[in-house]
Amino acid sequence: MQHSLWQSVLGEIELSVPHATFVTWFKNTELIESSNERVTIAVPNIFAVRQFQVKFTDQIRQVLAKNGVEPETIEFIVKTSGKRTAINRETTVSARSSSRVDDLIGPVQGASAPSGSSSTQGNLNPRYTFSNFIVGSSNDLAYTACQAVAQYPGVKYNPLFLYGGVGLGKTHLAQAVGNEITKHRPEMRVLYISSETFVKEFLESIRFKKKGFSDKYRNVDVLIIDDMQFIANKEKTQEEFFHTFNALHQNNKQIIISSDKPPKSIPTLTERLRSRFEMGMTIDIQMPDFETRCAIIEAKSALSGVELERDTVEYLANNVKTNIRELEGSLNQLLAYSEMRGITPDISTAEGLLGNVRHSRPQHINAKQIVDKTAKYFSLSTVEICSEKRDKHIVTPRQIAMYLLRSELHLSFPKIASELGRKDHTTAIHSIEKIEKAIKLDFTIREQVSEIRERLYV
Repeated sequence: MQHSLWQSVLGEIELSVPHATFVTWFKNTELIESSNERVTIAVPNIFAVRQFQVKFTDQIRQVLAKNGVEPETIEFIVKTSGKRTAINRETTVSARSSSRVDDLIGPVQGASAPSGSSSTQGNLNPRYTFSNFIVGSSNDLAYTACQAVAQYPGVKYNPLFLYGGVGLGKTHLAQAVGNEITKHRPEMRVLYISSETFVKEFLESIRFKKKGFSDKYRNVDVLIIDDMQFIANKEKTQEEFFHTFNALHQNNKQIIISSDKPPKSIPTLTERLRSRFEMGMTIDIQMPDFETRCAIIEAKSALSGVELERDTVEYLANNVKTNIRELEGSLNQLLAYSEMRGITPDISTAEGLLGNVRHSRPQHINAKQIVDKTAKYFSLSTVEICSEKRDKHIVTPRQIAMYLLRSELHLSFPKIASELGRKDHTTAIHSIEKIEKAIKLDFTIREQVSEIRERLYV
């Protein structure tokens, strides 16, 4: 009864929220108890509690009512490792107030793995787990694929190639796979290594005639290698890794690779390595969207025992759009300053502390600047980009300009069409949707949009 009720509720909610929102927050929930007095819902972790309290409780209440259930109270249960912790709607969620937060989010930074643990032996950082990775539309595919690999190593998506810019979570996800396998299948040998270390050890094995280099990498069950782009111009190292790759793959051993670029865009990468990297699953991790950035800030502040007001969270999320590391840096700066001053970290403190950094960029970009700089980037004139011409070398830049007008200035579709010399605003809608889709699938388009966006603020 409860299962069918909750499936009905989820089905209706899925139709009313963005797909990424549903996957991130609702997909792994469970109805534990339902009556007209109380409804109890299990959520994956403590960070989800905050989201449901602030954003989704009223919506859940409305959908429950449509299904004949009108509870007096709705509470959330954090369910992990077979345990449940009740957190009612009025509870303040913070790391210091929860005795179980380590169970939910893993060890805090600086904590060491237990003596003799597999994580330590495999160079894995125990902080990197699935439970403390914030999922959003920018990384949900990568997250799902990594979970599948952790469950079926060597079977699904082998090799798994993750790529994306700096500070977007590639290392976190790759090591989360290793930590998950180590936890549930301790007999498996997992090794995490950076490509720089691989190069260094390979050169030392040649120079000093050290033995055992090949055995170290070929006698593992899971090999995770980070920053693959660094071996691109090293011919002998590529040859050695090629043989290592073949030895592992032929024995159904899992290989996970991360890089800042997809295989086809890594210069001087040999064709035989490129083809092998592309034979499994190649997934892009993009810059986090606004909703994901907010979730990251709330999660990281909870680790410090601080619950930020929503306006402070949104201020940080709006002012840091590049990567997660910069986002964490701004948050840490705010928390450290507030702690030293003995004050509550609020939006006025954030504006005063971080405003000078942000104001080094012009804050008032206008539509003309976006159109002009987009045209200049593609070696076009403003007249050409606003013309009726349908040549491909003009159409794509025009669509990118429309996308930037929407994403940077939040202009209406009629206004965007007008700025590009169009009367029909449906052209703007189509163009923006096309670029949004291309950014997810086309590395070149994504790079072009990113570079133009950077030039707007120089």
